[in-house]
Amino acid sequence: MKLPEPRKLPSGNYFIQLRLGGESIPVTEPNRAACIREARAIKAEYLAGKRAKAAPEAPTLTEAIDTYIEERSNTLSPVTIRGYRTIQKHRFQATMPRRLDQIDDEEWQGIVNMEAALCAPKTLKTAFAFVRGVVEHTTGRKLPKVSLAAPVPKERPFLTPDEIRVFVSAVKDTRYAVPALLALSSLRISEIQALRWENIPANPKFIRVQGAVVLNEDNKYQRKVQNKNATSTRNVPVIIPELTAAIQRDRKSVGPVLDISQNSLRGAVKKICRENNLPDVGVHGLRHSFASLAYHLQVPERIAMEIGGWADATTMHKIYTHIAQADIQRYQTAMTDFYQGKKD
Repeated sequence: MKLPEPRKLPSGNYFIQLRLGGESIPVTEPNRAACIREARAIKAEYLAGKRAKAAPEAPTLTEAIDTYIEERSNTLSPVTIRGYRTIQKHRFQATMPRRLDQIDDEEWQGIVNMEAALCAPKTLKTAFAFVRGVVEHTTGRKLPKVSLAAPVPKERPFLTPDEIRVFVSAVKDTRYAVPALLALSSLRISEIQALRWENIPANPKFIRVQGAVVLNEDNKYQRKVQNKNATSTRNVPVIIPELTAAIQRDRKSVGPVLDISQNSLRGAVKKICRENNLPDVGVHGLRHSFASLAYHLQVPERIAMEIGGWADATTMHKIYTHIAQADIQRYQTAMTDFYQGKKD
């Protein structure tokens, strides 16, 4: 029975997954030689019939995370794995080297309190939810409830209808017109980078959104066949005349539609907004602006969700739908007129 070759994990540890008598046994050690030695020892004990039936020594938190990710490496998206690795590298650093069987349940509130001083409430909530899942999966026991500070809702900037017109006019004759106006048509930047000219017909009525390009755990861009969710694979109508003109002007026979880096596009959009006295919305803020414009124009919610690829109305309401100040003022005026007897 030959030992598998150890794999080096992003954490720096080495990992071997043994299967002995139908049992899956993870082996994680700080270097390759130690990993092989430990795996050989376990295998020898098994073959000699001496392997203890008691549970092996509990892993540290960071080792448990390595195993958790390794077991799901074929199903997790690169973005999800990257997020998990970021938590492993930057959050709960005092707890990562500790063995799970040596962390008492009553300690977790103190661990969370210490981390709360180092990061934002939303970051802490996300990180602890992941750590909780890893610990509970590894140990089979439920962690106690802990108190977390409520995340402060973040105001997401967007362009009002009048500001959208200014932005379109400013970007239409630049090299950034196609990707920026695709974002304003509801596309995520990862979806824009996945688009290729050979898949876009001349004078398109729709853009087929399928696949995405995202950063993986090694901080390199990786193409995903799947989009963020099932509804994200969709046909997006080309409804901005300036986008149609820019596609005809800039189209190539083959190659990526976004021929610059994602950060370069982000920087260009910020610069255009700054030079035209517009809110600093960023590329994703253009997607927010699509949802807000749809709300302003009273586009049926179902249609807006389909174009934007939102999986459910709750997401659209909570994150993307903004009510422009002009709309608020219009409703305020209507109510004032009512109370002053100008309207029945």
